[in-house]
Amino acid sequence: MADDQHEEVSKKVSAEEEIRRGITVMRRVVQGRSRGIILDVCWNNQGQLIEPNGHTLTSFIGALVRNEIPITCDDWRNKELNESKEKIWSEIKRCFNIEEERRGFCMKLAGKLLRGFRTFLSSKFLKDADGNFVDAELPKKYESLISAEEWEAFKSKRQDPVFQRISATNQERASSPAYPYRKGRVGYGRLEQSMLQKEESSETSLPAHVLWKEARVGKSGVPQEEVLHVYQKCEELSQSLSPDDTKGILSRALDVPEYSGRVRGKGFGVTPTSLSIKKGKAPSNRELHARLEAMQAELDALRREREASASTVYRDASDKNSINCTFQPNIPEGISHCQLYLSSPYYRMVGKGKVHNVSGVLLHTRELPAGCLKVLVDIAVEPNAALPYPSDDSDATTVHEAVGSFVAWPTNLICVGYETPTKSKSKDNAIPRHTESTVSRKELQENEVSNASAQQKKEVSNASARVKSSGAKKTVARKKPTTKYRSCLRTFLEMTDIPTGGVRTVHMEVGIFGFAHDQMIGNEDFMQVFSHEEIGVTVVNTYIRFLYDKLMRPNDLDESFGFLAPATVNLGLILSRPDTVTEYVLRILNDNKDAEKLFFIPFNTGGHWLFLAINPIREIVYYLDSLGNDWTTYPDMKDLIDTVLQAFRAQRDIQTSRRGANSITWIKVACPQQRNQIDCGYFMLRFMRDTLALGRLMIPTDYFEEFKCAFYTKDQVDEIKEEWCQFMIELNVFS
Repeated sequence: MADDQHEEVSKKVSAEEEIRRGITVMRRVVQGRSRGIILDVCWNNQGQLIEPNGHTLTSFIGALVRNEIPITCDDWRNKELNESKEKIWSEIKRCFNIEEERRGFCMKLAGKLLRGFRTFLSSKFLKDADGNFVDAELPKKYESLISAEEWEAFKSKRQDPVFQRISATNQERASSPAYPYRKGRVGYGRLEQSMLQKEESSETSLPAHVLWKEARVGKSGVPQEEVLHVYQKCEELSQSLSPDDTKGILSRALDVPEYSGRVRGKGFGVTPTSLSIKKGKAPSNRELHARLEAMQAELDALRREREASASTVYRDASDKNSINCTFQPNIPEGISHCQLYLSSPYYRMVGKGKVHNVSGVLLHTRELPAGCLKVLVDIAVEPNAALPYPSDDSDATTVHEAVGSFVAWPTNLICVGYETPTKSKSKDNAIPRHTESTVSRKELQENEVSNASAQQKKEVSNASARVKSSGAKKTVARKKPTTKYRSCLRTFLEMTDIPTGGVRTVHMEVGIFGFAHDQMIGNEDFMQVFSHEEIGVTVVNTYIRFLYDKLMRPNDLDESFGFLAPATVNLGLILSRPDTVTEYVLRILNDNKDAEKLFFIPFNTGGHWLFLAINPIREIVYYLDSLGNDWTTYPDMKDLIDTVLQAFRAQRDIQTSRRGANSITWIKVACPQQRNQIDCGYFMLRFMRDTLALGRLMIPTDYFEEFKCAFYTKDQVDEIKEEWCQFMIELNVFS
């Protein structure tokens, strides 16, 4: 008997002390409104409530919905609630400065808070410690909100066998979560805001997996090992997927089924629609066939246009009297200074000289090939570039070997306007161009080489002065790029499932990064190039494949240059898994230790691309940052590279003095500087291409004279995009 009385007293005490806090009515908001105080509320880019006053608005909505909506309401979409919903919205607008378009969010939040209130009442008062149903009376605390009839109807609903079966299923699903949320009522939106403020970041949002991890860190500040495992897996995936594909990254790492309309790791209020994630149905076979025919017609038109531009209006070369009688409209009659270009493997300038657009001119007593003009090569910009028409009278096959001699050059690859600065020559030293047949070829070549050397020195000085004075003027003229390949590739993609979530793969053979793998590529990667967005590692890797296929391998440059994978060597992995990065870089260097080689590292710092070029034999690191930062900005990067080079030196058994043990040479190159927050990736790709185009193992401190400029123009950035798109079409990635 005594035990029963004691138990009854204990229950009464626990019921009275069930909640120390009173009912939330938000009087201070209403009283503030009476004094004319209307609170402002803020929203993040995903449309979530943030501070200031985000927490206050949430609590105010909760107080309103408990007062206006009965707990017996199980269907929030019931039209009978429209009047009460209108009243709730009216009260919100009276107290908060809020736009009409936010009504949908507030109503969804109100429904969520009502469900939470019903769940609280059920678990707190209608269940015992073991989860069994008890017939409890209406708590006195909530008598002002809930009538006796509502309470009885609420209890009856909870005792219904169908409801209890559904409740048991949901309870089992929600019990013992593998990765429990540990931030209470903060929510992802306000959590993201606090993280950005703490880091003093200029970013407006964070990747979903970063938020997901932070939301599972408790008061100790140390995440669980399971959470870290998922986060590290996300970091690895983020190197191969687009940074914008956060939903895909987190879903793949967790390996769990997704629910329709959910954006994992972003919290309440974020939907695929708010993130502009479009999901459309796959096109029908008839639509695909129509698109294919349209694409084929466009490709045929492009092919005809290219063939038409290549086959100019020259007459047949067999007609000796007609050779070069019709002067080219873009090349004036006579002798003009010019720049010499090649179009394969990509369009670039390879030399400078003088074009002879003279009627009836011969090349070493022979007729010129159709569509060509006679050119005297003065300067080799790309020394190892092959001549379009090697000379039959000499062993010259490259631009460097042809300096000082005459060669045939396609007219459509000659750009007139380059003025070679020359020193005044005495009559004794002058060699008239029209008397080539009266002097020996050797004498002519020696004289022209001497003149070209002097001219080149003066040109370098003048070019440097022009760059300093103009800041933006290019010293290397380039063909203005079009958007043909981008338009063509975009049309191709529209007839595939890629825009609706499909992915393709680009094979990266072992010779590129030292290991073979298939690079996944999806719609977000193509959109980065089409819409001029910040490029991710997928675009970088596939452009490297372009450089490897089109520039390195055909010219045997793979013996002098190499690449390190940006997915393996980046600041994120250096901070989290330095041993993995060290092991990979050291393996690549040891595999190539027998010859001097320059290794390219497209390095990602987490939100910015920069370029590192390492000569491990000479222990030199070239640092090119289009934002102008110093390598001291990233001390962990420098420490790891230094450590790897020292280990490489030790494995080569190179003896150094104690003073020289740490003498790794870092050189900051004054490279072109970007003028926005997007172009860093494109600049980095051009740094690699410029270096490969010249084929030099040394990068000058003030950058290459042939490509020196204050910044790359939009046309120069577009060249990278066109090359990438053309290469994607050649690889047929959309099949």
